[in-house]
Amino acid sequence: MNEQIIVIDYGSQYNQLIVRRIRDLGVFAALVHPEDLHQVDLTKTKGFVLSGGPNSVYEKNAPQLHEKVLEMNLPVLGICYGMQLLAHHFGGLVESHEKKEYGTTEIQIHEDNPLTHGLPNDLKVFMSHGDQVKKLPKAFKSLASSASTEHVMMMHETKPIYGIQFHPEVRHTEHGLKMIDHFISLCVNERSWSMPLFIDEKAKEITSMVGDGHVICGLSGGVDSSVVAALLNHILKDQFTPIFVDHGLLRKGEREQVEKTFKDEFKMNLVTIDAKKRFLDKLAGITDPETKRKIIGTEFIRVFEDEIKKHKDAKFLAQGTLYTDVIESGTKTAQTIKSHHNVGGLPKDMKLKLIEPLNTLFKDEVRELGLLLGLPKPIVNRQPFPGPGLAIRILGDVTEEKIRIVQESDAILREEIANYGLDQTIWQYFTVLTPLKTVGVMGDSRTYDHVLVIRAVTSIDGMTADVAHIPYPILQKISNRMTNEVKGINRVVYDITSKPPGTIEWE
Repeated sequence: MNEQIIVIDYGSQYNQLIVRRIRDLGVFAALVHPEDLHQVDLTKTKGFVLSGGPNSVYEKNAPQLHEKVLEMNLPVLGICYGMQLLAHHFGGLVESHEKKEYGTTEIQIHEDNPLTHGLPNDLKVFMSHGDQVKKLPKAFKSLASSASTEHVMMMHETKPIYGIQFHPEVRHTEHGLKMIDHFISLCVNERSWSMPLFIDEKAKEITSMVGDGHVICGLSGGVDSSVVAALLNHILKDQFTPIFVDHGLLRKGEREQVEKTFKDEFKMNLVTIDAKKRFLDKLAGITDPETKRKIIGTEFIRVFEDEIKKHKDAKFLAQGTLYTDVIESGTKTAQTIKSHHNVGGLPKDMKLKLIEPLNTLFKDEVRELGLLLGLPKPIVNRQPFPGPGLAIRILGDVTEEKIRIVQESDAILREEIANYGLDQTIWQYFTVLTPLKTVGVMGDSRTYDHVLVIRAVTSIDGMTADVAHIPYPILQKISNRMTNEVKGINRVVYDITSKPPGTIEWE
């Protein structure tokens, strides 16, 4: 394991961002809940960051400072709640601020210190606090102030312990990254965290774990499973078999792309299961979206189970659990088997050991890893795609004819979005087939065909989303192509609902 800096999670919405900033600067960082710190191997820990959070330190049951943080005599950086927690712990006074600060605020640095050395004395920083350190604890000195807050930075006089009331990890803070960089320099002499090093360490870890055993994984063609497959193929070669289930609900050309990439180019022992008829038979006449999801999830498990029985030499199952999945499920439950893209978990009685090679990486790190392993950009930069596939982009019952309409219209949308260079800025874009039919005119004939919806949003993580502002001439061209080239459509509409109140998918 590399040297690391532990970020203790007190509930800040920016806690993962702190971890990312530290990693970007060449040091491995991990996010740990305060109550889980005693379970963590701290032998290579070189510093601690205490994140912000929504609590007040003087409230009953507020998260407290773990004794390990100070016992190890390592550099400590408290951010927002973290600063208040340090002040409270050392005997200072923290109280509610009558002039709460949210957003960009100007501060004045009035004493040189290791965090801001070489930076301007007047800085614009991002604040988000309702409490303040009213009185510093003994052995601490104030480093900076704002118009309404006397102590926005503090440091211990003899120990490398620092507190800042603002958020350096947010880009709104001037020179915030440089402050984090300075703190890292207090913790380590060398910065060795990198993706090539990650690959080398994973190779040692996985070969030791697997020995002469065999590993299988479910390959969906999505970013996570594709990178897992590329990594394991790089490490294990013939000891690895990816399994690709074609449920007939994929986008146009998707099966061909997966087979070309992984079987032809990477020379993997790819197993493709054509289960289209099996899935469509189960979905026949089903209109309720949740029922459709459950049917697809259950059927996927059954198909995968049937295939696993054929691989009697398989001892391990790999899956693309990411660091965000581990964080969201809590470190105590980090080994919970992730559902297949939200369509259902794998069998509980499965006797395969789990391998999760990406469970310390964020999504953008996974993409970086994929490119390093030689995966093509269209796969690495692929937009999110639901496990139930096009079944939840067809409102009502699912038929082969409706699948064709969505596949062809979606292909046109993706082509035009790429043609105009919008695929780098729009987070997710797809088409939805409604059960509505409307009157139209094509040539001299009256039509009565489907209404198709275009959905396109911008987002960072999918938790919230804004409507993508596609220029009208581009939308008009897309609409014209769809109504002219896709049989069964005579009207195209654009969904302008954000999330919330809507969701990204329609079902």
